[in-house]
Amino acid sequence: MNNKIKVFFVIPTLFAGGAERVMSFISQNLNKDKFDVLLIVIGYEKDSRYPISGINVRYLNKKRVLHSIFDIILTLNKHKPNVVISAISHLNSFMGFISVLFPKITFVGRHTIVSIEDKKFLSEKNKSLKRKIRNKIRKPLGYGYKLLDIILCQSKDMYNDMKYNSKISVDKLRIINNPITDNFQLKPKKNRANNTIKFITVARISKNKGHKRILNAISKLDFKYQYTIIGDGVEKENILNLAEKLGIRDKITHIPFTKEVPLHLSRSDIYLMGSYSEGLPNGLIESCSVGTPVIAFRAPGGLNEVIEDGVNGFLVDSENEFIIKTQEALSKDWNREMVRDSVFKKYNKAKIINDYENMLLEISN
Repeated sequence: MNNKIKVFFVIPTLFAGGAERVMSFISQNLNKDKFDVLLIVIGYEKDSRYPISGINVRYLNKKRVLHSIFDIILTLNKHKPNVVISAISHLNSFMGFISVLFPKITFVGRHTIVSIEDKKFLSEKNKSLKRKIRNKIRKPLGYGYKLLDIILCQSKDMYNDMKYNSKISVDKLRIINNPITDNFQLKPKKNRANNTIKFITVARISKNKGHKRILNAISKLDFKYQYTIIGDGVEKENILNLAEKLGIRDKITHIPFTKEVPLHLSRSDIYLMGSYSEGLPNGLIESCSVGTPVIAFRAPGGLNEVIEDGVNGFLVDSENEFIIKTQEALSKDWNREMVRDSVFKKYNKAKIINDYENMLLEISN
């Protein structure tokens, strides 16, 4: 008799992104003696950026979450999992409504961002008819969250946002941080061959990620540097045009996607972060895990849980302070091991996988 707990993970795509990387990583690393795992990807296999092995994967080959609902219902009805874990807000909302049809299944939504801050950027978008229709749809979808059995938060800030702003019962809330995934090893001690400082940011290029204020700040620096931006998004052209306008386009290297993120982080001197809100930033944690310190604008979403002032980086409140702390960071002799250990003790793979397994054992009973 198979006594394994049957767990389904549901994600929109396997595009390059923090939520996709974490969900695929967790699904592949659960104890296979205890858990029977299926990863359901709504999008197309040809678009996948992350290799999956050791578990079953089903691609629904749909363009939109809405088009996949019938297939998801049929799959759940046929295989009857114990637990379903979904990620990304609009999918979580749909899964909340689907949960009404399956009272014996425990539905978990992994939330990805501090909602109250994210809404500020949604409200800035143009008010076209299409956008107005989407906003009309988005409001009732928010009710779907309240139908989920568990909402998984990545940080204390996110927990408080869901509790106080979204009015979610604390009985439904859990906090499990993002893990440091494989391949992030401590970098060797660097002997800078020239005087060029290497900055880096790994993030989707959107207004919320704050690339603009990073560019405004570093354009005022008076030493040689190169800034690598890894990621893609709707704001890419605007950001590159701003770099041109500020006269620093020749100092910017843009990489839409790469499987060599650990290598780029290891070769960098400072990780720069401009986000206005976060969930729990993977790029920042991964940078620290290889020994590269961080300068980040203070924002809700767990940054204050990750960054230890002067140990693995600095938090700043303005572009002017960003410039000052950048110069301070470059004159400081950072201890690579301390930078790494500051995050490894909290976000190492074994700890986070154990947290997920304990949660799954608890809610399936």
